[in-house]
Amino acid sequence: MDRYHQGSLAVQERVGVRELAEHVGRSIGTGIKDVAADFLARQPHLVVGAADAAGRLWASLLTGPPGFVRATGTDRIAVTGGLPAGDPLAGALATAGTRVGTIALDPRTRRRMRLNGILEPTPGGLVVAAEQVFANCPKYLQKRQPLEPAAEGPGVVRRGDALTAGQQRAVGAADTFFVATTAEDGADASHRGGLPGFVEVLSPTELSWPDYPGNAMFLTLGNLAADPRAGLLFPHWETGAVLQLSGRARTEFAADGSRSVRFRIESAVEALHPGRLRWSAPEYSPANPAPPSHRGSTTR
Repeated sequence: MDRYHQGSLAVQERVGVRELAEHVGRSIGTGIKDVAADFLARQPHLVVGAADAAGRLWASLLTGPPGFVRATGTDRIAVTGGLPAGDPLAGALATAGTRVGTIALDPRTRRRMRLNGILEPTPGGLVVAAEQVFANCPKYLQKRQPLEPAAEGPGVVRRGDALTAGQQRAVGAADTFFVATTAEDGADASHRGGLPGFVEVLSPTELSWPDYPGNAMFLTLGNLAADPRAGLLFPHWETGAVLQLSGRARTEFAADGSRSVRFRIESAVEALHPGRLRWSAPEYSPANPAPPSHRGSTTR
């Protein structure tokens, strides 16, 4: 099994973690173990990343009562229901053969699991045949507790090609977002977390965030090295609203060994759909570094 494509291999070599990445990469498989199946069955939401019909990459949020996503074999999952009307990926998730990346993240336990594969629509939802299955460590995950779902919501609130002033404030205050990327071996969905301010709004159409040390696989940065398309999902945990951004990203490598990602927005969708889960204020991860604007004034 080829765990890495040339994009990830190039980043691993540049950073000097090729041997470590080969070791860590042994955790990537195609089978869903019993403990992973049990974890999925407890989750009330699933982030999915894919490209729309125009080729734009997006990350979207599927939600439902625990059990709405479940393993139906050692190499596939089934999801009951679908995306709400107006979601940018509604068409892609109704199209057979769509390459998707998924991540199930549980804020209650700081656990997460990723599964990437090929989608097939079903009468009641969809199934994904797994090509990659693996877990990640709890680094940079904020802990939250569930609240009552949002009883009402207007659906899609706004579409545009740049952030409004309110959206800029929301992004600047975010402690979590999800990023969808792609390459020749399929799509991937990943998590990024930090203290509020770790995502910098450089302009209404450009964002930047630091690439904190992780598992050394560099799946996201590797995908960006091969294909700059990316989709971001910013959940507003307390209200259930989501902000979805599609655009292109590039990695910047600094002389001191640090890395950051610059993202240029091409399209934005803000929505609040009825029934979306709401979550409590966060208990921040002890692994979070001080964000760029606060370094020197915030204790790690």
